[in-house]
Amino acid sequence: MKSKSLKLMCILAHPDDESLATGGILAKYAAAGVQTYLVMATRGERGWTGPVQDYPGPQALGRLREAELRAAAHVLRLREVIFLDYQDGDLDQADPTEGVGKIAAQIRRLRPEVIVTLDPTGIYGHPDHIAISQLATSAVLAAADPNYFIPTGDLPHRTAKLYYRTFVPAEQAAYEAAFGPLTMAVDGFERRFTAWPQWAITTRIDTSAYWEQVWQAIECHCSQLPGYQKLKALPDDYYANLWGTQTFYRAMSLVNGGREVEQDLFAGLRDLAQPPMLFYLAQSLVGDMS
Repeated sequence: MKSKSLKLMCILAHPDDESLATGGILAKYAAAGVQTYLVMATRGERGWTGPVQDYPGPQALGRLREAELRAAAHVLRLREVIFLDYQDGDLDQADPTEGVGKIAAQIRRLRPEVIVTLDPTGIYGHPDHIAISQLATSAVLAAADPNYFIPTGDLPHRTAKLYYRTFVPAEQAAYEAAFGPLTMAVDGFERRFTAWPQWAITTRIDTSAYWEQVWQAIECHCSQLPGYQKLKALPDDYYANLWGTQTFYRAMSLVNGGREVEQDLFAGLRDLAQPPMLFYLAQSLVGDMS
């Protein structure tokens, strides 16, 4: 009997997050036969890097950036891209019940074992990044709850592992060598890049074999390239920090734990005799019969 293919879902805020933040794992796991999916909150309608007078407007830029994302998804061999249709820059103002429901519906439909989203600090305090982290985390819980109603009718699904993408000081140094200090003014405060200490990292994935594929995906985001070319121009010793390894914080796992640093997002799952969803349904049936 052919073994069931594992599934990885990334839940992110803007086109290009998939390549810059998670391109390494998406390329690596797709190459290994894992089904990879992307849930994208916005189309990056306000992410214009050119002269202000040339800004084409939110709708036109959104269409352009969607096309760029789909091209990058093809390079990274994603199975499917799902848009939540929120406005770039306003995600933290979206109705949270609606947002959680939209994501939970995709989790129930696609049934991933592993979900990856951005960390709760939003990397450098970006409100959209923080919002998608919160919405994705809540949706993992909602999708598993048999009392949480979703009109699609898909059965509850209990995701086995939830990860936050973390950025360590070496990555911060590489990005800021290209772009300068990454800061954002929000509510009168200047938010800065929040690097995670090495001791807090639970999972470290070797993606060094895929950096050229990731860069090809990044180059699909042509509207953003004037800035990204600065990354490509960095000295070679920065590349290992940018593309060689991706780090994560294991926010929730039903199959493993402890201080040992994982080398695989699917650690604890590959040799699991009974998938978590089947166990969940079995337990539910036992509860109904008692």
